[in-house]
Formats: sequence, C-alpha cells, structure tokens
Amino acid sequence: MLRPAGLWRLCRRPWAARVPVENLGRREVTSGVSPRGSTSPRTLNIFDRDLKRKQKNWAARQPEPTKFDYLKEEVGSRIADRVYDIPRNFPLALDLGCGRGYIAQYLNKETIGKFFQADIAENALKNSSETEIPTVSVLADEEFLPFKENTFDLVVSSLSLHWVNDLPRALEQIHYILKPDGVFIGAMFGGDTLYELRCSLQLAETEREGGFSPHISPFTAVNDLGHLLGRAGFNTLTVDTDEIQVNYPGMFELMEDLQGMGESNCAWNRKALLHRDTMLAAAAVYREMYRNEDGSVPATYQIYYMIGWKYHESQARPAERGSATVSFGELGKINNLMPPGKKSQ
Repeated sequence: MLRPAGLWRLCRRPWAARVPVENLGRREVTSGVSPRGSTSPRTLNIFDRDLKRKQKNWAARQPEPTKFDYLKEEVGSRIADRVYDIPRNFPLALDLGCGRGYIAQYLNKETIGKFFQADIAENALKNSSETEIPTVSVLADEEFLPFKENTFDLVVSSLSLHWVNDLPRALEQIHYILKPDGVFIGAMFGGDTLYELRCSLQLAETEREGGFSPHISPFTAVNDLGHLLGRAGFNTLTVDTDEIQVNYPGMFELMEDLQGMGESNCAWNRKALLHRDTMLAAAAVYREMYRNEDGSVPATYQIYYMIGWKYHESQARPAERGSATVSFGELGKINNLMPPGKKSQ
C-alpha cells in the first residue's frame, strides 16, 4: 500500500456527569473531558492525555490534514464493513475517538439513524468529514464518557483506544452505555505495529548513546483483548488481527506522517529528543535492514479488530454443561446410523 500523495510522500472509575441523550442537541459537550492529569487511582498513568489532545488538535489544524488520513480511512472502512455484516439497523450509534469521522463517511442513514461522534480534540470535531447521517459532535475523553446507561445500540471505535491509560475501565464504560443486545465494534493498533521503526531506533541509540529509551508507545497484546472484553461484560466475542504495510521513501517521511496523523508518542517516559547523529544512524539501520527492492522502506501496522455484545435474553446461548446426548467418541460411528444412500463418500 502506497501513501496516496505525490512523490512517495506516503510515506475504580471517577464517573463523569452523565449527559442524557435528549440534552445533547448542542454542538459540543465538554463535561466528558477529563481534568488535566486526572486518572483513576488504580490506573497506571502511562500516557499524557493532555499532550495527546494537543497532538491531535495540532494535526487537525494542518493545511492539508487529509494527506495523512490514508491509514485511518482504510481502517474506518473495515470497521464499517463489519457494521454492514450485522443484518439490522442501529437507531442510535456512537463513534468513540472519531477523529475527523473516519467511520461515518462509509456508513449510510439506512443503517444508522443518528450518529454521535466523540473525540478529545475539538479541532478534529470541527473539521470532521461530511456524512448523510444526522450527527452530533461531543467533546469527550474516552476515559470519562458522559452518557447514561443503556443509551446506544452500537458503539464503534477506530485507532483510538491504544492511547487510553485504563483500557479495562474504558471497555467497562462502553459496555455500560450500550443497550442490551447492543454491539461494540472496535479497532486498535497491535503489539507488532511499527516494529521496524522500533528496532532501528533501539539499535542506533544503543550504539551511539549506550542505551535506549522507548520511542514507540506500548501496545496491547492480542491474547489480552478477549480477556479484557469478557471481564468488561461482553459476550459472543470475536477478535481477529490484520496487518497493513505502507511503503515510505525513508524513516523521516514515516515519522512526519505519524505526526500528521496525531500519532506521535505521548508516553510519560518518552525521551524528549534524539541527537541528530542518532537519528541519521537509525535511518541508515532502517534502510539497511528493511528496504524494498525499489529503495523504499516498509512500515507495518498491526490492527486488532474486536466485536462484543451486551447480554440480552434473546441471544443464543450455549447449552448447559452435561446436556449433550451424543459423545464425541460416537461421532466416528455416525455413518453406521445413517441410511445407506446418505452416507458420506
């Protein structure tokens, strides 16, 4: 996948005030934004959420923000495909961490009755893409959702939850605001994302400075996602993984695009800057280890997709333990129980 822009330039929870849906007719609701530095007492404070807000606002203010939307639009379209796979309509839906509306542009009003778009960055909401679905923009932090219980039929989230400090609690909040038999469909970056960049920076920094600091934010492992969704109360879970590879002219073009996406590192333990010779060495290592035949360098984005349902009595459930009438050991004799004309060949 090439970046589509000229000459390779691909390259326990502190509940917020819950706002009833009927009161969300205005353009923005700020009660869901967390105070600066606020986190749950039990949470590991890994990310600077105030810095992440600034990064996303800066990216949305750029003269050509759409130049860097190629990855988020691609994942947004894949989320929309999963919505269309469910044969029902959703009168009220929420896009959590919507950015510039990367999912809404691929949905239609026949499937979604009304769409709430929530994000931590006000500039992203102001510059959101047009859609035929009636929408309401809500300025809210993914860690402090300002909605009542049993509000939404559908919640979607694309490439946003990997910046949340307390992912288990965020999933619990999503489950809380879903109606019974509501569904959550999400996507987030996986642990192998940007492994080429991570390895190159570590090797160069170790060689030039005698050690390395984390320059790529930590990501959730796929083995943990199913457990976290189940612990949050979701059932009928589906978790799958995919990879998207984008080719860039070099490491610096990749880093420029990450900044333009609002995906720069915001971990508290990040190193403020790297020396110039370390950066040049990292770029050389990147090219030497990973370059393609045409001279470009690849960057791998691993994406985890997750689907979870809120319980409702109408949903299919597994039979009770011990209720089976045939054992697995008898399955090998099934041909002997069938009429001769229907036996498997």
